[in-house]
Amino acid sequence: MNSLLYSVPPVLPFPSPAHDSLPGISTGKLPLRILANTASKRKPKGQTDDYHSTLKALNSKGRFPRKSLGQHYMLNGSVNEELVAAANVKEGDIVLEIGPGTGSLTNVLVDAGATVLAVEKDPYMAALVRERFAGLDRVKVVEEDFTKSHLRSHMSSIFPRKSPGDGNSSSAKVVANIPFNISTDVVKQLLPMGDIFSEVILLLQDEAALRLVESSVKSSEYRPINIFVNFYSDPEYKIKVSRTNFFPQPKVDAAIVAFKLKKMADYPRVSSIRSFFSMVNSAFNEKRKMLRKSLQHICPSPDIEAALCSANLPPTSRPEELTLQDFVRLHNLLVKTTYLI
Repeated sequence: MNSLLYSVPPVLPFPSPAHDSLPGISTGKLPLRILANTASKRKPKGQTDDYHSTLKALNSKGRFPRKSLGQHYMLNGSVNEELVAAANVKEGDIVLEIGPGTGSLTNVLVDAGATVLAVEKDPYMAALVRERFAGLDRVKVVEEDFTKSHLRSHMSSIFPRKSPGDGNSSSAKVVANIPFNISTDVVKQLLPMGDIFSEVILLLQDEAALRLVESSVKSSEYRPINIFVNFYSDPEYKIKVSRTNFFPQPKVDAAIVAFKLKKMADYPRVSSIRSFFSMVNSAFNEKRKMLRKSLQHICPSPDIEAALCSANLPPTSRPEELTLQDFVRLHNLLVKTTYLI
């Protein structure tokens, strides 16, 4: 039989104990399947997706995972349980899922009682998810490139369905196993949407997750995206997920990251968000230079030095030495000199 199910060699459905652990656990490293069952303390009501069910679903559409779309399908239902548990999804929640694939995570979200808006670029996978949840009005599938989607419009079509007594109708959540190749675009699009979403739970490439969450001042990985992430959210690295949980198996491990989104009233106080990030990006464009040099197109170097001193920072400061709050103070001082608007 020339089918996908028989043409692909099996992979390990569970991760190696040596790779996956929960931070702070002192009793030794446990397999993720054990951690998932312990931490989540619940089992999916429906059938759990695994290696064979995933390949069978793909084969039903004659599909192979497409590298151009960054498609890596989850084979371990326990990881999906961890994603849903990290978001604390409850009955009546509204959840945005990006790239539902075969619908394995969608299934766990539905079993948890959520109404799901699934955005899928691949028309074959969109059709598969529609068929899988046909007749269930709590799943809406939008066939669209998420990075170009009209997200606010789509979310507004979901919210009116909920009544005040249906749980948390004031904000939604994002729970998604996203393609690694669009992770930065997804983060940039979602984090400023604290007026719609309360939490964003993503399964990301592990290295990218660490860069977003744990990169600190004076680190070689410290970049404008770290300022962006902390401006709009409180990020938390949850758990590492072995690459053996995916089909096809990627060359890197993954990680679950939670972003608790801030409301606009809780953003750092800057007169203009656009000018603030313009200044930050300019500073990092010449990362090795002192700010009095990299920002001299904004105002004269002596004025930058004066602003740095007023912010209790050395006049020789470089961008990787400034925290989010340091950049906020510097921006606001430069605004007072009318160089920034």
